[in-house]
Amino acid sequence: MSSRSKSAWAHAPKHAARNRRSWLRRGVVVAVAVVLVVVVGLVMKSSSGIKSSSSSGSNSSAAGGSAPGSASGSSASSASGTSFNPKSWLASLEAKVKGEQGNLQPGSNPSALPGPILIADEGNSRLLLVDPKGRIIWQYPSPGDLSPGQTFKEPDDAFFGPTGKEIMATQESQFAITEISIQSGHIVFRYGHPGTAGSAPGYLDNPDDAMLLPNGDIITADIKNCRLLYLSPLSPTPIHIFGETTQSCYHQPPLRFGSPNGVFPMSNGDWLVTEINGDWVDEMTPSGQIKYSIHPPGITYPSDSNEVSPGVLLTAAYTSPGVIEEFNQNGALLWRFAPTGAQTLNHPSIALPLPDGNVLATDDRNDRVIVIDKATNKIIWQYGYTGVSGTKPGYINEPDGVDLAPPYSLLMTQASTMGIPPFQATGTTTSTNG
Repeated sequence: MSSRSKSAWAHAPKHAARNRRSWLRRGVVVAVAVVLVVVVGLVMKSSSGIKSSSSSGSNSSAAGGSAPGSASGSSASSASGTSFNPKSWLASLEAKVKGEQGNLQPGSNPSALPGPILIADEGNSRLLLVDPKGRIIWQYPSPGDLSPGQTFKEPDDAFFGPTGKEIMATQESQFAITEISIQSGHIVFRYGHPGTAGSAPGYLDNPDDAMLLPNGDIITADIKNCRLLYLSPLSPTPIHIFGETTQSCYHQPPLRFGSPNGVFPMSNGDWLVTEINGDWVDEMTPSGQIKYSIHPPGITYPSDSNEVSPGVLLTAAYTSPGVIEEFNQNGALLWRFAPTGAQTLNHPSIALPLPDGNVLATDDRNDRVIVIDKATNKIIWQYGYTGVSGTKPGYINEPDGVDLAPPYSLLMTQASTMGIPPFQATGTTTSTNG
């Protein structure tokens, strides 16, 4: 969005007024002018906080972040009204539902979670914040969040940014990634053309797991283009492309990636890449060098692999029956969850470690989000009715993504060690050669 130009104000009259009425009229004029200056200043201040989107990468400009009206479920501010504090925001949301009944499945233990969780409820085209008792405390979009002409369909993953003030949502089937300001409730950046796939600058083809970096840039997997992208809200073209842009995906990193569906930060500053084709997980440096490639043991479709601790990795098998497992960087199995019977997993797509060592996961086609106790291999917390989709409280529809709320969210816990790719925006991009 182009910056707003300063208004040109008229000079005061050349001759001073000679009577009280003239001074009164002059005072009114001055007062009106002062009010106008204040109003314009507030508008300019609001606009200055909106990031520029790529000129070709959105069906609406970043000015969509300045849509009129406030979202009933989304706008938030700190007690001072001058800065936004995620902790205060969450506390205010939880206070609003205090005493209300939750919507967990029988046997669920609210203490299984350290705080609320963010659910990408893909089938219902919404994001939900659900507290440990199963109460919806926030929903996106709410009335007033979207500007005229904007859409927000089928978010399949969503993560809080490193400061907890933004949410980066991936709309895989819509070929777009979207950054949302929690304070305003508005879209502040979008890359891709919703509904239109492509590989040219500004286009995506099934993007997955967009990660917002501490410097404001973004790294994402672009599955059907067989590549990883390093993006900036200030550049209409990718800062860097990892791998060859092609639709013939196979495993040969860093020259080519086999349908990469995830790129997650590691505590040593590297990135963990998951490749669907060939069932690979790669540790990649920010510059694009590959340290190792391994097969998650016994899995044919790894999804969203991430790090539990140095040397310990976690992945979900997007299959039916599904599997969630931990393994080490040598490919040795450390723990597996593959229940049978009524609890059989049906295409789980992401599993994340909890602070207490247990695992939070989506079970997409079973329409539920679960917490697994690793000591007993039992589900100890569940939001959603198994195999029954819906929109009412307690129901979700193919939840494809999940994140913990601040301060336990993935990118907040990784912010101090997150690797930043060493590339600068230029007019052209080249594939990484290692």
